[in-house]
Amino acid sequence: MSLLKGINLGYQIDDISILKAIDIEVKAGEMVGLIGPNGAGKSTLLRLLTCVEKPGWGEIFYGDNNVDQISVEERAKHIGYLVQGAKAYWPFSVEKTVGLGRIPHQKWWQHSSREDQEKIQRAMEITETLAYRNRIVSTLSGGEQTLVMLARIFATDPQIIFADEPVAALDPYHQLHVMEILRNHSRDDRAAVVVLHDLSLAARFCDRLYIINHGCLYGSGAPDEIMTAENIAEVYGVKARITCDAEGVSVAPVSRLGEHHP
Repeated sequence: MSLLKGINLGYQIDDISILKAIDIEVKAGEMVGLIGPNGAGKSTLLRLLTCVEKPGWGEIFYGDNNVDQISVEERAKHIGYLVQGAKAYWPFSVEKTVGLGRIPHQKWWQHSSREDQEKIQRAMEITETLAYRNRIVSTLSGGEQTLVMLARIFATDPQIIFADEPVAALDPYHQLHVMEILRNHSRDDRAAVVVLHDLSLAARFCDRLYIINHGCLYGSGAPDEIMTAENIAEVYGVKARITCDAEGVSVAPVSRLGEHHP
């Protein structure tokens, strides 16, 4: 079942094209990775898919409905968006911050229900932020704040989670943890779309990958189809050592290729 489709998406600033003719689909039960070099347009594509920005041209569908037919309130219930480098600057406790994820499901006069509290508790449990639920969120480290922001998204209980570089500020343990919980979310009628620079994590956890380069779709497919030495050399300008084992594909950049500028 298709949860999301972007058809012929394009975006430009002044006369500069940022994205050109991008087609993308996200199906129920899958985790989709967006990869490509810095400045390729990955984060811009995520902003279009989450309706933070409107495309210059093209259409976006959630299920059978054009996104323009879906109210902002409904989008907020079904879409979770973790921005790159997400941080909190307000003096709220971790639990209060995570609880903000329940706002789309509440009327302005409502207090938190038992269901709200259960969702908040569960969100802190799966992100391992329960231990500092009473800490002021702005006093936490950058990595800890990322986990809290992710917990806030899980408290919303969205159908699709979009995450822009969710593991960038995390140590290896928490990188794997975040990828695991996003992978676990992407089952049944749910999905995740993740921007990643770590190619090994992308290959091991994602069902399908889209390579974006110079604002265009360079290729898409299963990780073992996309993660080739030729593709990585062409898009990233590096020689890479690619290995496969029982746990999936691993990509190790070895050296730059001359004066290649992706």
